[in-house]
Amino acid sequence: MEHSSPTHKQTLGSRLFNIANYTILILIALICLLPFINVIASSFASTQEVVSKRFILFPTTFSLDAYRYILSTPTIFKGLGVSIGVTVIGTIVSMALTALMAYGLSRRYLKGRNFINFVVVFSMLFSGGMIPTFLVVKGVGLIDSYWALILPVAVNAFNLIIMRNFFQALPDELEESAKIDGSNDFGIFFKIMLPLALPSIATISLFYAVTYWNTYMTAILYLTDSVKWPIQVLLRQIVIVSSGMQAEGTSVDVIPPAQTIKMAVIVVATLPMLIAYPFVQKHFTKGALLGAVKG
Repeated sequence: MEHSSPTHKQTLGSRLFNIANYTILILIALICLLPFINVIASSFASTQEVVSKRFILFPTTFSLDAYRYILSTPTIFKGLGVSIGVTVIGTIVSMALTALMAYGLSRRYLKGRNFINFVVVFSMLFSGGMIPTFLVVKGVGLIDSYWALILPVAVNAFNLIIMRNFFQALPDELEESAKIDGSNDFGIFFKIMLPLALPSIATISLFYAVTYWNTYMTAILYLTDSVKWPIQVLLRQIVIVSSGMQAEGTSVDVIPPAQTIKMAVIVVATLPMLIAYPFVQKHFTKGALLGAVKG
């Protein structure tokens, strides 16, 4: 007895659609990728090349002058340490608060669950604003403290909803069987729920880490001591100085052109997140998708 082949030949229209689809996707990818390649190439280009060319994909002469200028001051390493510390501690604090709150809100028997969920969604649409937030931070004594960069943004409503939906998608039988075996709520959360939520945790941790690493406005508002500035604020000061503008009462002329300094600053500010992304990439799509479509 002959069996029909499971494969089917593609029609001409299907092939044309695939070709057009791949072409469009490749063009979109190039549109997103080429500007970043230009940034990296311009940061390594020589002064003459940056002045003579508007768009650089591969520098003819490599120069490290921009990076030497950026790393010439020891304060840049201090700012780098501040950013790393705030990012690591902030991500841990945010994930702890988000995971605990998300798990609680995912339990249907929690009293007042609907009201709390409403408040969370409401905070996504309406916020107190910059001045009320500043007054709260000042009132609790967090001005000029690193905690001012962490606690006001410790829980993000969007991330909370994604993780809550992830916990809601897990079978209720897991919790019921654990309670039959004598486990309490904390044991269920730490021993069962958290290991199953690793894709969601990796994804949301990346979201929080990017937010803390890019801390700029909150540092400007809450840190009065320039020694405590994170890397993003220090890089901004370097760009201002390299552009010949007055910064802190002085005007400084530098050897590398201002455009090269700006490109190098972008690379330095982006590189740590680019290094961290491949380690969570395999969890990224799964964690975001499961948390977004369930519940």
